[in-house]
Amino acid sequence: MTNIRKVAEMAGVSVATVSRALKSPDVVSPETRERVLAAVERSGYRPNMTAVQFRSQRTRNLVVLVPTVANTFFARVISGIQEAASRQGYAVLLCNTMADEQAERDYAAMVTNRQADGIIQLRAFYPFDDQQSLDPLPMVNACEVMDDALCPRVHLDNRAAARVMTEHLVQLGHRRIGMIKGPRLSPLTRDRLRGYQEALEDAGIPPDEKLICPGDFSLASGYRAVASLLEQRQRPTAIFCENDEMAIGAIKRLKEAGLRVPEDISVAGFDDISFARYSDPPITTIAQPAEDFGREAVSLLVSMIEGTDVKRDARRTMPFELVVRNSTGPAPL
Repeated sequence: MTNIRKVAEMAGVSVATVSRALKSPDVVSPETRERVLAAVERSGYRPNMTAVQFRSQRTRNLVVLVPTVANTFFARVISGIQEAASRQGYAVLLCNTMADEQAERDYAAMVTNRQADGIIQLRAFYPFDDQQSLDPLPMVNACEVMDDALCPRVHLDNRAAARVMTEHLVQLGHRRIGMIKGPRLSPLTRDRLRGYQEALEDAGIPPDEKLICPGDFSLASGYRAVASLLEQRQRPTAIFCENDEMAIGAIKRLKEAGLRVPEDISVAGFDDISFARYSDPPITTIAQPAEDFGREAVSLLVSMIEGTDVKRDARRTMPFELVVRNSTGPAPL
């Protein structure tokens, strides 16, 4: 697909000049305008004129792309989004995409078709094509964010948070610390794994790949992963799960095996969902302000829609806190 950069090269002008010639032709010279229009015709470029019309044709709708509404953490983020959007006079169109790329592109078309004013994407996937990325529509990426995002991002320093949790377990005397990871391609999984590995390296603990198990943030995957860890000759004395739901599943499986938490094996989670404090035992976890993720994403998105200057590479890093509860304790002798 031909993009605006190619048009600029063919016309011998800057990308900004092409944009001005198409959106505000009266501000460029007739000669320049003719060169740009000729290049557009030769290249077959089709400018995205929908973006130009947003400020005067608002729908007061915001599209939210969520990978799964069944995830408790995402439910809290959505609650923050709805609260903030309502306060600013916007309605929320919630799209449960099941992480399907085509579904996300289809829902993103609601913005290009003027059925909505902007998008909050809660997954690390850009749902617009290359042409639209050069002439971007209002979008904010929150929670699971893209490394090379073409829009503002609201995220957590997952690497640092995982380091803090692993250091907590090391300080309790644990040296065989297992990890149950999240989805394979998720940046959250990658960053939390890095933080865990760095903390072990700093403590002089040799890495052991057998202690790292795949998961998918579900209760069932935490349950299954523990079954695998218990089959090892030297089982771990602590397990760090990349979210609380997997930690709850892990604790259930450990109890079925006749093991005590934390006396025999400590278990830690991530997110601080409401169920974590009511688990038996209550789960040590990393708390992150889920509702504030949603509120901040709406604030950035509405600013973009209403014409406030928001940098395309803007980042908002949310705080985290280690919450120590009864699921972690000293390593067994």
